[in-house]
Amino acid sequence: MPAANGSFEIVEREVPRPGPRHVRIAVEACGVCHSDAMFVAAGLPGTPFPLVPGHEIAGRVDELGDGADEMGWQVGDRVTVGWFGGSCGHCVPCRRGDFIVCDTLKIPGYSYDGGFAEAVVAPVDALARIPDELTAADAGPMACAGVTTYNGLRRSGARPDDVVAIQGIGGLGHLAVQFAAAMGYETVAIARGADKADFARQLGAHHYVGSTAGPVAQALQALGGAKVVLATAGNSEAIAQTVDGLTPRGELVVIGATADPMPISPLQLILKGRLVRGHPSGTAQDVQDTMTFAARHGIRPMTEILPLSEANTAFGKMMDGSARFRMVLTPA
Repeated sequence: MPAANGSFEIVEREVPRPGPRHVRIAVEACGVCHSDAMFVAAGLPGTPFPLVPGHEIAGRVDELGDGADEMGWQVGDRVTVGWFGGSCGHCVPCRRGDFIVCDTLKIPGYSYDGGFAEAVVAPVDALARIPDELTAADAGPMACAGVTTYNGLRRSGARPDDVVAIQGIGGLGHLAVQFAAAMGYETVAIARGADKADFARQLGAHHYVGSTAGPVAQALQALGGAKVVLATAGNSEAIAQTVDGLTPRGELVVIGATADPMPISPLQLILKGRLVRGHPSGTAQDVQDTMTFAARHGIRPMTEILPLSEANTAFGKMMDGSARFRMVLTPA
């Protein structure tokens, strides 16, 4: 993309060489994520143009930089690179081992060229190994959408048999429902309309709540209350409507990105000791854990695959909501 809010163009560029502790990846697939819009629209300061977006990358290592082999990587390894594209290693969060909130987190498609390309150079700390059971088109979305939902659930306070509700069953939520059911939670899917009930149950949901049929919180309380609500749809009003459906000490985990404020009162939180927190993606090891769990339990993203030459179409469908559920680009 030559300038902010422009159109994607196919151009020829010199094939990059990896530096020390970096590898070059021959891209086999790259998911299109809603977060790509932040960079395409220059929503983050310093977004470089011309821009090569893409942070749901899957492919094979085809060249090693100095020291990469000492870190355990070899040419031919199947790898992903997600939102976590590397960390500085020396800021306070990194020194505490919390690399995903690194002060200068590297994000493919922002910090360096992303995966809407035939090749990507990435640091070795960003690499996750793809299990044999997953295709590249499966693995790419797992490096962002997958790890965000998986980590959001496994790092929550929920335990097996607890009621866990997934708000939204779109690009993130359809994965979250599958993960929640496989983790042993009594899984509730929340979405607009009654027509999604059968689909939610096909994904593994034990209950379905139509958000337009009545108060969502009341429906959750009828099930005993949700220990955790994982909010995957970026709608602040809809997210806030789940709060009173939480149990005492229940937890609202927000991963659906939006800039709009959530209408939640302090009393809703204080009187029942409820918690609201945001959850970022996950490190490369978290991505690898996600893919391992997905492979073991038969969890896959639902994807629509287009060639790289149709990047504008794929991006448009992801942004206008007509994609069901993840768009994936593959080089010609």
